[in-house]
Amino acid sequence: MPAREVVRIVDLLETRGVQAWLDGGWGVDALVGRQTRKHDDLDIAIVLAEADAVIAVLAGLGYQVHADEMPTRLDLRDAQDHRVDLHPLTFDQAGNGLQQLQDGRYGTYTAEGLSGRGRVGRRPVRCLSRELQLRFHTGYERDDNDRHDIELLRQLTDDAVSGSRRPAARRTR
Repeated sequence: MPAREVVRIVDLLETRGVQAWLDGGWGVDALVGRQTRKHDDLDIAIVLAEADAVIAVLAGLGYQVHADEMPTRLDLRDAQDHRVDLHPLTFDQAGNGLQQLQDGRYGTYTAEGLSGRGRVGRRPVRCLSRELQLRFHTGYERDDNDRHDIELLRQLTDDAVSGSRRPAARRTR
């Protein structure tokens, strides 16, 4: 998924007043402030009640449903094989996003974890926080992309996440 397509999607969703947070690899690169690797898809956390509006926006861009696992996730693709993976959330009174999983349990996107801000190109975007991204990179077999993303997240300082984008100094022994 090229950066220009990510920006096009985010722009249209924002224009329609739809809330969306970049998740996964693009969410990590948004926190870093630059594209660091190739991305096969765009993971977006959305409000479940806004799913129809998101699907309509994406349909207007040529995306069609490829795999419907609602209310857990929805995979859409276009003719160029750009892929968007939607992660629908409902919200509790504390502002935490809850994603219903296939087994009936819920994954939690903490309110604080949904406060991330980053950039794709020059475009400011909402994204998951560094802490939530790190938490979501646990409990499964990691591939090379996961290890790459984790290393980037670990290098980010608090200043980098809030805007200056400086990686942490490497420790030497």
